Amino acid sequence: MKPRIMVLFLIAIFVLSACGQKTLSEPITLLNNKQEEVTFPLEKPTVFFFLTSYT
Repeated sequence: MKPRIMVLFLIAIFVLSACGQKTLSEPITLLNNKQEEVTFPLEKPTVFFFLTSYT
């Protein structure tokens, strides 16, 4: 049973990744913890992390 679920999971990931865009058409803008807009450039690869707290 477990190998069957793993194969179906991998097929689903493959199909979803094939449907995505290769590049973004507009920059990504998020809000930081001070409610300021932060825009990530598209010219070069960027890594960003989300830290979320529910208080």
